Amino acid sequence: MTLIDSHCHFDDARFDCDRDAAYQRALAAGVAIQILPAVARDSWSRLKSVCQQYPGLYPAYGLHPMFVGRHKDTHIEELDRQLAAEKAVAVGECGLDFFIGNADRKRQVELFEAQLALADKYDLPVIVHARKAVEEVINHLRHFPGLQGVLHSYSGSEQQAQRLIEMGFLMSFGGPLTYPGANRLQRLASRLPLQAIMLESDSPDQPDVDNRGGRNEPALLGRVLNTIANLRKTDTQEVALQTTSNALRLFRIESPDAP
Repeated sequence: MTLIDSHCHFDDARFDCDRDAAYQRALAAGVAIQILPAVARDSWSRLKSVCQQYPGLYPAYGLHPMFVGRHKDTHIEELDRQLAAEKAVAVGECGLDFFIGNADRKRQVELFEAQLALADKYDLPVIVHARKAVEEVINHLRHFPGLQGVLHSYSGSEQQAQRLIEMGFLMSFGGPLTYPGANRLQRLASRLPLQAIMLESDSPDQPDVDNRGGRNEPALLGRVLNTIANLRKTDTQEVALQTTSNALRLFRIESPDAP
């Protein structure tokens, strides 16, 4: 089975000690492609370097809402130039996070809208972070009809998910889905159309229940796959084929073949 990790921070410094080995473990586990979203302007060059070093890794560039204090107005202009000069598969990680303490909502919204406009300009999908802000995210996405993307580590309601699907958006699920108490997430993963679901690790964060407290990595993506297959009472091959197809279509990647 070929799997795609639709959201992985493989450029994170926590992989510096064994990135080569982690990459090989991912390939051995069938994870042929990883999508690497950026979090801040100062991470773009490092992310680009990692993607160039390892076949099957694809960059997305953006400004994460959790790090709003690090983002300057000039970074939007630089993002514009980055997207014009280099082939990226998406704009992101962008979005809204109203869970963090003292969230500067006005500034988050400004940056989110600016990044949505760039995605629209360059005809790219968006990778959206939405925590305690799914309804607000939906309202801003409506300003850009035709824009597509994914809400990663989806945490909204089923009704919100259906509205997002109608708008051309997908939901991705990762390690949190595997925890016994994740009833709402598990219900979503069992009931949403498989054509609207992708797999993600969000590594090195969000480990699955068997790796609680440990560093996550793409090689463990199969645990998310198995959980979804069990919830839907179907075989893993069906889930793998459809979620891989969904990711290839959204990110416009031609082949899932491992190097």
